[in-house]
Amino acid sequence: MAEPYLELRAVTAYLGPRPVFENLSLQLFPDEHTVILGPNGSGKSSLIKLLCRSLYPVVQPGSWLRIFGSDTVNLWALRSRIGVVSEHLQAHYSGGVRGRDVVLSGFFGSVGLGRSQEPSAAQQQRVAELMAELHLADLAERPFRELSDGQRRRLLLARALVHDPEVLVLDEPTNGLDLKARHQLLAILRQLARRGTTLLLVTHQIEAIIPEISRCLLLRQGQLVADGPAAELLQAGPLSALFDTPLQVIEAHGYRQVLPAVDGAGSPD
Repeated sequence: MAEPYLELRAVTAYLGPRPVFENLSLQLFPDEHTVILGPNGSGKSSLIKLLCRSLYPVVQPGSWLRIFGSDTVNLWALRSRIGVVSEHLQAHYSGGVRGRDVVLSGFFGSVGLGRSQEPSAAQQQRVAELMAELHLADLAERPFRELSDGQRRRLLLARALVHDPEVLVLDEPTNGLDLKARHQLLAILRQLARRGTTLLLVTHQIEAIIPEISRCLLLRQGQLVADGPAAELLQAGPLSALFDTPLQVIEAHGYRQVLPAVDGAGSPD
């Protein structure tokens, strides 16, 4: 198997005075589309912060965090290999930023473009191609404030793709999207997965898990409680235990919906 793009060995990390992870170990591999699933507060977004180097583990013997095989990471180099789409990033963009500049800012790792940031002709061409591919060309001059959440999320997806990254990290990508916007975004993610971009999906929404996802990690209270094939873990038993509520799973065309589990009288099992 290829070298993991993320390797955690007995990692402990803190957010404030409390540990968000204690003795956490896992490996994530290229060409293995993976979902990290868990309830709110389980540590999903903190795991992304470890990968993106905005959260650092405690340094201790026998513990390490390696990204693409290295425990020392150049952030500029990392941005070219890992693209990130998140609601948190979306909230940092001011309403007046033009759609084109949202995407261009991916080349600089910035939120919008500063006066000293002058995109090259090649960078502008790359952005034009991406915006056309993702059906965003008509948003190039429109300010961020005028756009729907679905349009904003697709602009951030284009921003994450400017370097043609090896890994695309999606932190709750469908939060706040209506049905049409959600289905548009998921269709694009399926295309990317088929073209060879490794997807890491972080969510608590079962319906956001596209059929191409093959591996599932279940996270609860900072602990990895299960790791295995998505087809085995995205079932009523494991999900009911993860979310601490009785559930049933309905599957169609590779997608899943989760409903409350009820007995014949309509009361929870």
